[in-house]
Amino acid sequence: MARCFAAPCLLHHSNWAQSCRAAEVCDGPFVGRLGADSFSASSDLSSSHAPNFARLNRREAGGWSPGRVDRGPWLQLELPGRAEVTALATQGRYGSSDWVPRYLLLYGDSAGNWRQYQEDGNAWVFPGNENSDEVVRHELQHPIVARYLRFVPLDWNASRWVGLRVEVYGCAYKSEAVFFDGRSLLAYRFEQKTRRTRKDVVSLRFRSALGEGVLLHGEGQRGDTLTLELQRGCLHLLISLGQEPTGPAGGGGPGEVVHTSASAGSLLDDQHWHDVMLVRSGRHGNLTVDRHTQRFHVKGDDDSLDLDYQTYRCSSVHIGSSRSAGDAQSDSTVTQADDFADHSS
Repeated sequence: MARCFAAPCLLHHSNWAQSCRAAEVCDGPFVGRLGADSFSASSDLSSSHAPNFARLNRREAGGWSPGRVDRGPWLQLELPGRAEVTALATQGRYGSSDWVPRYLLLYGDSAGNWRQYQEDGNAWVFPGNENSDEVVRHELQHPIVARYLRFVPLDWNASRWVGLRVEVYGCAYKSEAVFFDGRSLLAYRFEQKTRRTRKDVVSLRFRSALGEGVLLHGEGQRGDTLTLELQRGCLHLLISLGQEPTGPAGGGGPGEVVHTSASAGSLLDDQHWHDVMLVRSGRHGNLTVDRHTQRFHVKGDDDSLDLDYQTYRCSSVHIGSSRSAGDAQSDSTVTQADDFADHSS
């Protein structure tokens, strides 16, 4: 049975994204379009039992089987991008007595960070196959959002061995949130080439499993910087309003850049949503994390922040951004961030 979801469509995360409508049938097959390098496994019995043969209804070299000594077998799929998965289907290995009667499903946004699929708050065991040819399909009680899926057989045909062919159904994941995989960034560009401000308001909402990484960074030609960064699960602010003059009464020309730091929060890498608000007026500011505020005073004599025409939402951690901190995606491991709310001089 097809499943429909009413969801906003603001950003497309890959070329294979389908058109988004107010009510979209989220039931397209993924596995048939995957390349061989999108499959991996704990082991394989031989080259003719390789994981990339585990495609539903495949007959020639029809299915994956692990090595005979593999007592913790699994089959893993990497989708082309984050997907909303709504259903699964399995078969045994074609022309054999190898199949999987029960299995678990693990999913995640990376191959090293897994969650187990649950229903009604409990780990869910999927009933599998009783022969090698019948297709057993399961509609998920609730869709999951993931790029990686792992099928974990719990047992197999007692007289033979593990054999598996699979299909995954769903659609490209679409959201106001932009997901960063730790190797990318998003540039936010101002209307003017440079931006000199006396007041700034930066609002972030983020969720991360990693305790280290840059959330936002901007800098200017005269040495001004603004950085928000996670360090050991704590949020750190580093800000500079340019170079300090040297010489008598500060009249000796430009000197060294003077930085001011502040920190707030702890254990922010717990994969829960955390709200951040940075407010600066002149050389006075507040850094708030989850309603706990740390006041700071920016060093130096200048009170204006002079940044180049773009700042960066960065990506040493798994983060994302959107235009509204109130539009959290409760089932995704992403960060959300507001645009600068005020850049008035």
